[in-house]
Formats: sequence, C-alpha cells, structure tokens
Amino acid sequence: MSNDKGAARHRGRPSSEPLSWGTRRPHIIFVAGAHVGEVHEISKARTTVGRSPSADIRILDEGSSREHVEILVEGDRLVVRDLGSTNGTFRNGERIEAIELAEGDKVTLGTTASLLLSYRDGIDAAVEEHLCRSVTHDELTDALKRESFLERLESDLASSRRHSTPVALIAWDLDDLRTLNDRHGYPAGDRILAATTRAVTGSIRREDAIGRRGGEEFTLSSRGTRPDVALRVAERLRRRVEETVIDSDGSPVRVTASFGVAESVANRIDDAASLLAAADAALGRAKAAGKNRVEFYESGLSIR
Repeated sequence: MSNDKGAARHRGRPSSEPLSWGTRRPHIIFVAGAHVGEVHEISKARTTVGRSPSADIRILDEGSSREHVEILVEGDRLVVRDLGSTNGTFRNGERIEAIELAEGDKVTLGTTASLLLSYRDGIDAAVEEHLCRSVTHDELTDALKRESFLERLESDLASSRRHSTPVALIAWDLDDLRTLNDRHGYPAGDRILAATTRAVTGSIRREDAIGRRGGEEFTLSSRGTRPDVALRVAERLRRRVEETVIDSDGSPVRVTASFGVAESVANRIDDAASLLAAADAALGRAKAAGKNRVEFYESGLSIR
C-alpha cells in the first residue's frame, strides 16, 4: 500500500527540462546489492530503474523487477514511483507506490538493491563516487574486491536457481608474474596487472562482473552463459592478456594467463564456493598442461 503521509500525487507528465537546483544535482547512490558503490546522476525528467536492458539504470539484483521504478523530476521535487514491481518498493522500510524523496531517504527495490538520494555538485559527486567505489573495488585494477565479488556471485546464482539459467565462472591467473617482478620490478608488475585487467574489462558484457581474489588471481561471473560460449569468452580474454604490452625502461613487457571455466548447470553446481572450486580445478589443469591456455572443469574441453 502507498504511504499517504507525504506521498506524491502524480500530475501528468514531468517537465522536459529538469530543474538545475543551482550547481547541485540529484544523484542516487547504491548502498546495498549487486551495484553497491555506484553513483548515478539524475539528469533527465524521467529515469527508469530495473533489470530490463532498456532501463536507464539497469540493476541485476535478484528480487528486482524488469521495470521496477521510475524517478521523476516534477518542478523542484524528485518523485519515485513503483511500476507494479513484484516485490515492491520501500522508502525507509515502508512500502510505497509513489512518494516525494528527501535527501538521505533510503529506497529499497525488492529484496536486495538499496539506494540513497543525495544532492551534489560535480566535484562532490566525483569524490563521493570515488569513496564509494574504494569500498567495493580494488584500487589498482578497478575489479571488485573479493567480498564484493562473492556477494555478486551469490546474487547471480540466486537468479540462476530461480530462472533455471546458467552462470559461467571464469578464473584466471597471470603466468610467472613473480619472474616478471624479479626481472623488471614490482612497479612493472603493477602496470601489467592494471593493463591486463583493463583489456579484459573492455572485452566483456556490461552485466558481467570481474573480481580480484588476490595477487594475480581474478574471476569473472557471467549470467546466462553456456559452456561453449564461456569457453569462447575465456579464449578471447586469454588473447587480450597475451596481446597486452607495457613499457619498462624502454623494453616491451608481456605476460600470459591460464584460465579455468566452470558452469553451474553443466557441472550441477548451485553454490558459490563449489563453483569457485570447480573453476580453480580447471585453472590448475591449465597450469599443469603448459600455461597460457583454457580448460573446462571435468569436461575434457580445452582451447589453445
């Protein structure tokens, strides 16, 4: 049911040009769920949020609907309106249909995703986004930190169980990074880590998630990806790593990586720990078979 006290009455279409609020602009900050740490400026008169690829702000949290809410600029007010979502929209814990937001209000979409409204100018917003991302993302590579990645993987698997769709997990480890560090120094090793992660990030879907598990070990979670597709993705990423070059005192430096792939449906796995263990086992087989290759867990499939 909607909250009558302070509830916004929807009065036709919002204005085509949102109010500027001077130099301060409204932003939403995700504080829980798969997108924790993300900051989005509300720059249009109508902004949709949901799991649909056509949403202005797409979220992947289990429990959120394809078209969950719309955020409307009405004069000098910001209004959030539920779009008939399955699991509802809550402002500060109370279910709502449409309501005017105040700065600091916490809005929960379904069961997981939560966001706050904040007004910031450009500099404030950039600083706040950096601080939020520093909690969830690795500073050197911008990959998700271990705990944040595990939360995302658990969310992907929850969606997999609900919709009977696969989740592919790709694990990789840079080959002989210690040798590279000994030869060229740790700064060169850090540049290789950052450069190879950028190359990988530029070669995946927006909805996929990369995590740094520590050192030179990384993982990628990909919803709805079958084993044959996951193997092709891993091979593409292997080539991207192999093609990455940095300069170290005038000398080109390259590195390779070994990849292990597991998939929840094909491997009959529905929990994060077991899926990670399966991908790690395949990665170990890739290392033992000569490195710079891709292996699939217990399938006998490999690509070189």
